[in-house]
Formats: sequence, C-alpha cells, structure tokens
Amino acid sequence: MDRKSIENAVMSSFLGELEAFKPGNVSFYADGHDMTVLDFQKSAMVSAPLLCQKNTSLGQRILNSVCATKEAVGCNTNLGMLLLFAPIIMAAESGFKGVNEMHQNLENTLSSISKSDSEQVFEAISLASPGGLGSVNSHDVNKKPDCSLLAAMKLARHRDSIALQYVNNFQEIFKIGLEDIKLFEKRWNSVKWSTVSCYLNFMSSMLDSHIERKFGREEAENIRIKSVGIAKSFNNVGNPENNIGLLQSFDKELKDKNYNPGTSADLTAASLLVYNLST
Repeated sequence: MDRKSIENAVMSSFLGELEAFKPGNVSFYADGHDMTVLDFQKSAMVSAPLLCQKNTSLGQRILNSVCATKEAVGCNTNLGMLLLFAPIIMAAESGFKGVNEMHQNLENTLSSISKSDSEQVFEAISLASPGGLGSVNSHDVNKKPDCSLLAAMKLARHRDSIALQYVNNFQEIFKIGLEDIKLFEKRWNSVKWSTVSCYLNFMSSMLDSHIERKFGREEAENIRIKSVGIAKSFNNVGNPENNIGLLQSFDKELKDKNYNPGTSADLTAASLLVYNLST
C-alpha cells in the first residue's frame, strides 16, 4: 500500500473509533474524563502523518506522535493507540496480499525492534504519563530502560493488554477484534455499530488494563462481568440503533464512578485499523 492509502486508513480508524458509542469512553456521543472529542480529533490530525512517515523507526514514530499530541492537546489522549498503530502501519508498508500476510509482516516488525526503538518508546510512555501506571522495581518506564522493549512488554503482559499484544503478535486484535468487526459489519451493514460490538466484546472478555491499574483487579473484574450482559443484549438486536438507551445507561454508570475502559478502546481502534487496511 502507498503512504496516502495507509494514512487514510489510519485517520479513518482514529475517527471511526470516535464515531462509535463506547460506554465509559469519549465518543461523538459523549465526552468524559476531562477530555473532549476535539482533543482526540486534534491528536489524530497531528499524529497520523508522523505514524505513517516511511523510513522512520518504530520508536521514532511513537515518540514523535506522543510529543506532537502533548503539544496539541496538553494531555495523553492516544498513547495506547500509538503503541498499537505503529507496528501495524509498518507491517502494512511491507506490502501484503491479505490479512494473514499482514499478520506475518507484523511478527517480523516486532522481532526487529532495536535498542534505539526501546529507548524511544520508553521515553514516549514516560512523557505521556498514562494514568495509574505507577512504577515497578524492574524495567520501570519512568527510568532509562535496562532491557529491551520486548522484554519489558513480556514482563508486563499479565497486567497490560497492550503489552500482551507485543508478546503474542497482536492475537486479540487479529483473532477477536477484527473477526468481530467483520461479523457484525456483515450483519448490520455498518462499520460504526460493528465497532461498538467489538468494544463491548473486548470489555466483556478481558479485564481492562486501564481500569485495573487505577481501581484494582476486583473492580475491573466486576466491570467485565457487567459488560457480558451488556454485550449480549447489544449484539442480539436486529437494529443496533434501537439499543442506544442501553449504551447511554452504561456510559453514565461508568463515568459516574470515573471508570474509563481506555485499553478496550485502544484495542478496538487497532482492530478497526487492521479492518480498514485489509478492505
């Protein structure tokens, strides 16, 4: 794919994630957590070209995008998406004839991460200061890294779903998120509403890392259990627009407690990117 096509897919994914009503998260339907849709739109506009800058390393793409985002909106709106988007974009740049080949390219991209990439990604994460990250005794991203990026991601994989993607070649995105979007897009003839289904299914099948870091494993599990019923009700309707009330109620419930399923949104956006690149 040429750069323009890839950049269009990236922008469509950033904006498509915003168009989907994601309870507890920012969307065109509702702001939240002291962030607005405009913040995310500005972030997308400044970061998409940097993510798609060919002949630039993985680490440089992520660091440049974090710096540009912070300058544009003054806060961390998109770190998780940047971490997930950059390797997928580089895999697409290698050329592919189908999703399986893109997935293979991605494995090659991840296996070739350099020491310089690691240092730049650690710097980007520290600069973005994601909520609830805290610190750990070893491989702390707030310090100069004492290991490779993949080693740090491997250590964090049990408590961070984005780290897990770097370790398992984005299995949840390709095997759960992408397949869910394809299934419900075919049923409803709507990428927007199939993206909502993807988000709810991530919330119901995995603990949201952002919520777990801020509120603990028990609360994250309670939300996951609650999401199971929400996802089932939403996915079983013939016309998803008829279930906006269900989404609004769940959105209020989550935001009243300041619960932000940000990792579920990041995984959803990355799944949408793979979908947009492959269709």
